[in-house]
Amino acid sequence: MCRCHGVASEFGPQAWTAPTRTPPFYPDAVTLVPGADPLALTDRIDTTTPGASVKDSFADLDLTSAGFRVLFEAEWIRRPPGAPATAPDLAWSVADDADALRAWALAWDDGDGNARLFRPELLASPDTFVIAGRSPDGRVVAGAVATRGAHAIGISNAFTRTGGPATPWPLVLGAAHSLFPATPLVGYEHGEALTAARHHGFAPIGPLRVWIRP
Repeated sequence: MCRCHGVASEFGPQAWTAPTRTPPFYPDAVTLVPGADPLALTDRIDTTTPGASVKDSFADLDLTSAGFRVLFEAEWIRRPPGAPATAPDLAWSVADDADALRAWALAWDDGDGNARLFRPELLASPDTFVIAGRSPDGRVVAGAVATRGAHAIGISNAFTRTGGPATPWPLVLGAAHSLFPATPLVGYEHGEALTAARHHGFAPIGPLRVWIRP
């Protein structure tokens, strides 16, 4: 996502960081190991502009002295390979052009004004799959982003235009199983969305925390 927006970033031994502000909803730093040095981490991101955020992957940092507060706490989740228990009731496809991505983004955004976050450059990534579920009349009404890693598929941005937090999972799991039948799925959720994910076969595997500097 940062590359799509022209934001440079780098991997260090303890964290991934971006020296300039990242796109909305995306952190400026992500810890890669437990016990990361808070000062070294915050020195590598822009803390002068309001809104800096850090994904504390092991929920073991204290960034209050640097002016951060906890935005939310969540659980990493994992689902082993396997078909969903409930078959999806929507036709699905992977967005493969700018128009399809735009239709997906508008449905995901639901009028909040952030649809332009998902730029066409995202389609050039061979490991990014924007999954769209369409109603019989062709409208995008559910979806998610699947990101392929070396050992797992990351699921993010799951949404539905109707129903509660459990509604997109049959679609998302069905599509993911068709695309990656032998690979586990991972992600993170909290609150009702975590309960819904657990109902569909995900298990919590550890806490995380997201910090923000107002």
